[in-house]
Amino acid sequence: MTSGADHRTVPPETAAALFGDRIDTAARYAELLAGAGVERGLIGPREVPRLWDRHILNCAVVEELVPHGADLVDVGSGAGLPGVVLGILRPDVSVVLLEPLLRRTVFLREVVASLELENVRVERGRAEEQKGLAADIVTARAVAPLTRLAGWALPLLRKDGSLLALKGEQAESELESARKELSALRPCAADVIRVGSGKVDPATTVVRITVTSESERPHPSRRAAAGRKKRGRKR
Repeated sequence: MTSGADHRTVPPETAAALFGDRIDTAARYAELLAGAGVERGLIGPREVPRLWDRHILNCAVVEELVPHGADLVDVGSGAGLPGVVLGILRPDVSVVLLEPLLRRTVFLREVVASLELENVRVERGRAEEQKGLAADIVTARAVAPLTRLAGWALPLLRKDGSLLALKGEQAESELESARKELSALRPCAADVIRVGSGKVDPATTVVRITVTSESERPHPSRRAAAGRKKRGRKR
């Protein structure tokens, strides 16, 4: 641990089992969250005692769903959860941390440089504005309601690619309410799964939406414009 590090960021035994030889890097990330992350308002001070259990480990187990060598985009990356965690844990995965707010991208770039994460890069922007990104996996945690999130994420995915949305106890009901709108966005299959059983308690709940067709990836801005036009005709 670095000098002056918060004792509350010391990794628990379960973290060492999950991260293996990457545990020191994960511990440095926890220190950055507890320090600069709190100072800059990216993490609430009350979250520091539960950084590992509620945040880092909760994100780490999602790697079970990420294929080897995947291109991953973390939408609305914020403090880097889950994108930085997955970048640490999976050096075989190419990670883009996509975040629109300047102060957050500054923090993320500092984290990537400090941790020497060669497989991770930071992009400032909104998902709906991206024209050149194509991903096998899109991740998101506490970003937006599912239908809005899917509208941003599905256009970024290749065929057989998946949106992995980390959700809470209402995941099943949120998915059921969104199914009709999801199928209108792009042909896809969706389910709710729990990962990390036996590693984290409670297991992490993920809504997984997988693209099932080679259909052209619609651009979110065009869909939004079409929706505004349609609503205008109803007036």
